Amino acid sequence: MTTKNKSLFYSLFLSSVAAIGGFLFGYDSAVINGTVSAIQQAFGTSSVASGFSVASMLLGCAVGAFFAGNVADRLGRKPVMFFTGLLFLVSAFGSGIASGAFEFVIYRLLGGFAVGAASVLAPTYISEIAPPSIRGRLASMQQLAIVVGIFSAFLVNYAIARASGGASMPFLLNIPAWSWMFWSELVPTLLFIILLFLIPESPRYLVSVKKEAKAKRILTRLLPKNVIEETLDEIRESLQRKHKPQFSDIFKNGRILAIVWVGIALSIFQQFVGINVVFYYGSVLWQTAGFTESDALLINVLSGTINIVSTLVAIALIDKAGRKPLLLVGSIGMTITLGVLTVLFTLTQSSGGEIHMSAIQATIALVAAHLYIFCFGVSWGPTVWVLLGEMFNNKIRGAAISTAASAQWVANFAITITFPMLLAAFGLFAAYGLYTLFAFLSIFFVLSFVKETKGKKLEDM
Repeated sequence: MTTKNKSLFYSLFLSSVAAIGGFLFGYDSAVINGTVSAIQQAFGTSSVASGFSVASMLLGCAVGAFFAGNVADRLGRKPVMFFTGLLFLVSAFGSGIASGAFEFVIYRLLGGFAVGAASVLAPTYISEIAPPSIRGRLASMQQLAIVVGIFSAFLVNYAIARASGGASMPFLLNIPAWSWMFWSELVPTLLFIILLFLIPESPRYLVSVKKEAKAKRILTRLLPKNVIEETLDEIRESLQRKHKPQFSDIFKNGRILAIVWVGIALSIFQQFVGINVVFYYGSVLWQTAGFTESDALLINVLSGTINIVSTLVAIALIDKAGRKPLLLVGSIGMTITLGVLTVLFTLTQSSGGEIHMSAIQATIALVAAHLYIFCFGVSWGPTVWVLLGEMFNNKIRGAAISTAASAQWVANFAITITFPMLLAAFGLFAAYGLYTLFAFLSIFFVLSFVKETKGKKLEDM
């Protein structure tokens, strides 16, 4: 194996381990999907309380994302990833043994801290170890891992529900199936913790704490020898070695830097197009549209498959087509497909709020929904994470990603908790009409404010 191939393989390995945090992010976020009705029944909660049980994790995500970057700047990327793995363990086990809504929410909040931290740490670490020529593809592995995690949760939920006869029915050891759905996350979490022992600290972090010899040894395995010293010089200059990264770096004259506002807006738009309604409430949505519980869970598996395929397409294109063109195409596609769903739900909703679809209408809804997922998966899904990992300079990266990712989770919480309310008060057409509007507005945001980062060094940002 040539030196170049060894470097690429090593970069791929490090990125893959970090991306397991993204897998857990997706798994933990989506595993709730198949348990919503069972948890509502087990805990005797209302639809609003159930909505909060689903959305409660997202509050933890916002907190975890907000603090993770700053803590990682002080302690290092790797120690914080270890702690994140431990939080995933506690949350997965605790969610399965919870005997009441309050206890369940506490464990979901802990999982939220972990998911929020993972959403910051994985793209940060990958962007800092990836060679510029393939950084987009490696950084896209974060989103690929997320969607594989979502798909895996859907598949496991479907398998357990099918074997037990339903999420609320007894499964192994006479324990309810929904508990086993949460416990299934323990396996990839343990794998993540074990593999973290095999990866090094980020070389850019090591330079920031004056451990340059160690950083140089790591860079030697990642980059050609003739650019090692140049890269170290650029990192030193971009970090301003006498300045320790801190949260206040994202402010200038008391105002948040414009580039950070762009990152915040990217994060909010990614959520306000409604993608997580499909993944958190997929089974509820399709049952509302007239499908059985078993069929709805199977549709979730199909949704997860399309999400994976579209992300693979994005990985193939992102370093060739660029970030901005993918966002634009995705925004246009989502506007059209969401618009079709809005019209369809408007035409098929009765005065009582129920959806009555013919076979043809149900087929159109399925096709439009999965085209929408494809448009998101090939654009806003991976590209936002790639941009957040690379659009900020070394001095502000940790704090800026934390701020943008935290805004993303707050937006996710807002969308998730309002969906059941919109569904109960107005019906599916109101929710999807709102998501269509934001998809349309995102077109003009990308045209006006997003700049291309393809092929640029992090030190040039």
